[in-house]
Amino acid sequence: MLRAYPRSELVRIMGFITIPGLLGPLLGPTLGGWMVEYLSWHWIFLINIPVGLLGCYAVKHFIPDLPGGGRTHFDGIGFILFGAAMVLITIALEGLGELHLPHMRVVLLLFAGMGCLAAYWLRAGHIESPLFAPSLFRTRTFAVGIMGNLFARLGSGALPFLVPLLLQVALGYSPSQAGMSMLPLAAAGMFAKTVARWLIEHLGYRVILTSNTLLLGILLASLALVDGQTPYWILLIHLGLLGAVNSLQFTAMNTVTLIDLDDASAASGNSLLSVVAQLSLSLGVASAAALLGGFSEEVTSGEVSSVLGAFQLTFLSVGVLAMFAAGIFLQLPPKEVKEAKA
Repeated sequence: MLRAYPRSELVRIMGFITIPGLLGPLLGPTLGGWMVEYLSWHWIFLINIPVGLLGCYAVKHFIPDLPGGGRTHFDGIGFILFGAAMVLITIALEGLGELHLPHMRVVLLLFAGMGCLAAYWLRAGHIESPLFAPSLFRTRTFAVGIMGNLFARLGSGALPFLVPLLLQVALGYSPSQAGMSMLPLAAAGMFAKTVARWLIEHLGYRVILTSNTLLLGILLASLALVDGQTPYWILLIHLGLLGAVNSLQFTAMNTVTLIDLDDASAASGNSLLSVVAQLSLSLGVASAAALLGGFSEEVTSGEVSSVLGAFQLTFLSVGVLAMFAAGIFLQLPPKEVKEAKA
């Protein structure tokens, strides 16, 4: 994509190609809820077979075979170190949630993961063709974009996990009704794509990402106000606003991360962005599960009054966590207002 289109079209193109990645996690609960209620839970897994085959067909027939850069030696050792780091860190966070691992084991896994990551980074600075070159971070917008992506997606990554659980477990919705309630997020996200370019061109990345990140955190935290007495239409409006803000966030974050990279480093930068995006979404789910599990234990001990209370505390925590990314995006220079129009 970065070789097929000029950088002046990057906002428009990124806004379009991120639609499937945005809609998938939001429409998944809708389809999953319908299949569980009217077919069987097996179809949640079986549906991936035809979807995967359709993806293979689309890649073969619609993606052009663009010439790449010069051949380089694959960094096998770097791949093992980086992959091990991602796996260990993810398991460590999962250990606080669903896996219920002892805290000492979680700490050891986390330190092992960070050690692998440090070893990769030290090695990458001394070889010719690393998997992800540390020199990428000399580009300020890339460095800020990667770190902002990591922290901002911790909040938005928890959204498709927490909202269906809130609706079914705490509010008593059926699986299909909970899934259908996610549709406003997808619909509003589609609409936000149509205005994202105009907003970025007129306000710039720094203003958009800082203010939008704070708004995203506030909307996530305010889900703590939802209870059994909340009118359904108000809940749908709230979810729609979340979908629009989340969509604008994805478009702006992805674009600012890549916009200043040269052609030689664009492919590596885009690959690292994809890894960070997937990792942060996974960490968002793991963190939300750990928080919800911890607050749910307090329900059992009587410190939290109800299961709904555990969800409310979790949404407050996730919202505050997401807002921390605003401080990262403040590191973008004001001149990005002009560069966004280039």
